[in-house]
Amino acid sequence: MIDRASLRMSAGLLLAGQLLYILVTQFHAGGAANDHPAIFTVYAGSGIWKAVHVGQFMCAAVLLAGLLALPFAVTAHGERRRWFGRFGAALAVVALALYGVLQAVDGVGNKEVDDAWVNAPDAEKAARFASAEAMRWLEWGARSYHDFALGIALLLIAAAIVGAVGVPRPIAYLMGLSGLTYLVQGWVVGSEGFSETHTILILVAWALTLTWMIWLVVVAWRLPDSGASRTH
Repeated sequence: MIDRASLRMSAGLLLAGQLLYILVTQFHAGGAANDHPAIFTVYAGSGIWKAVHVGQFMCAAVLLAGLLALPFAVTAHGERRRWFGRFGAALAVVALALYGVLQAVDGVGNKEVDDAWVNAPDAEKAARFASAEAMRWLEWGARSYHDFALGIALLLIAAAIVGAVGVPRPIAYLMGLSGLTYLVQGWVVGSEGFSETHTILILVAWALTLTWMIWLVVVAWRLPDSGASRTH
């Protein structure tokens, strides 16, 4: 059984949140992220740094609201799968909380310590730079555990909806694969920071999530207009 209205809402929030997140991220100051002296200078020179990170948080909130709603829009087969969906929804909330911590560290903390380092007198440069690196490493940790929480949430919700009537199995498989990609992201950023490998994994995750989200939107909008529909 599928609640058509809830599935449309979930699919719409997921896709809108992901597309808007990708769009807002294009305004994020960039460079060689693990070259700290260079990238800290770039961050300090960004006039829209805090606004971009607020925008990213709002987009992530929209996306994760859609993920939270998904297991309740699709009735899973069996009590075990229903529990997968509930635990996945709970971890989506955890992922949003961790993303809030991440954006507080990155969007506020990083900006303040980078500005302080750039503007410090020569006698204070070394100490200020050490503070900026400590903040960066805290960002690595927050990003790592956010990715772990999101990856597990995606895997659990994929397990909950796989085989559900009306939802093509490949959607769940792609969702699960995107969850695995986030788990690998979490390990990479926790061990080597924002490396080239991490950047590649971000792009792979975006491609996978956009694929299954667009497919889910198409499925949701093609359902009959009754409040709850069984698709044969």
